[in-house]
Amino acid sequence: MLSVKSLSRSFGGVAAVDNVTFDVKQGHVHAVIGPNGAGKTTLFNLITGVYEPSSGQVVLDKADVTGMPPEALAQRGMCRTFQNLQICMNMTACENVMLGAHLHSNPSLWSGFLGWTRTADRKLEEKAHELMDFVGVGSARGAHATQLSFGVLKRLEIARALAANPRLLLLDEPAAGLNDSETHAVGELIRKIAASGTTVLLVEHDMKMVMSISDHIVVLDQGKKLAEGTAHQVRSNPDVVAAYLGADE
Repeated sequence: MLSVKSLSRSFGGVAAVDNVTFDVKQGHVHAVIGPNGAGKTTLFNLITGVYEPSSGQVVLDKADVTGMPPEALAQRGMCRTFQNLQICMNMTACENVMLGAHLHSNPSLWSGFLGWTRTADRKLEEKAHELMDFVGVGSARGAHATQLSFGVLKRLEIARALAANPRLLLLDEPAAGLNDSETHAVGELIRKIAASGTTVLLVEHDMKMVMSISDHIVVLDQGKKLAEGTAHQVRSNPDVVAAYLGADE
């Protein structure tokens, strides 16, 4: 579904991502791991069009989308979340999720006159409610964003991304700042998303979650791909243990 081919990006002469290549299979959960500064978020930014690569390609469904802006990629079915919450705190929880469906709305003057906009808004609201139930925050549908806990807001952000009907969803540290039970719930949600037909690529530091939900893992170290494979293959790779996992793994 997605091919990253010899992708590189340098900042001030320093290679943040250096000749990274891997494939993402449709319907699977793929993870990118590595120590701080390994280039994980930079890699995500290159894939999703936030940064342009110094060299290499990003291929989505056999089409070269290298350097394509995020909004164009979203129209092609690629959406993402970010490390830091991007919730609109002046809106309700439901309104935040409805924002994610803007690609599928087509407001116009005539639609307003004919009442189609109101009908579309009702359908968007119903869809938002369904997605909030899906991610496990349905009880917050009437709440204002400022009333919600951090853990609920993290899942709300995933619901908003799902509102765009992505075929490929990139999650940047979805468990960051969560406690153990919240992390477990997010892990179950990610598997649920993949089972529903949306391919997932995530960056994450919680190794217990990564190893339990990922079909395939890519390990970065100092901008380069150190290893890739299944959870078992990565966990037993001596180079990965030495560079990242350590004795605890």
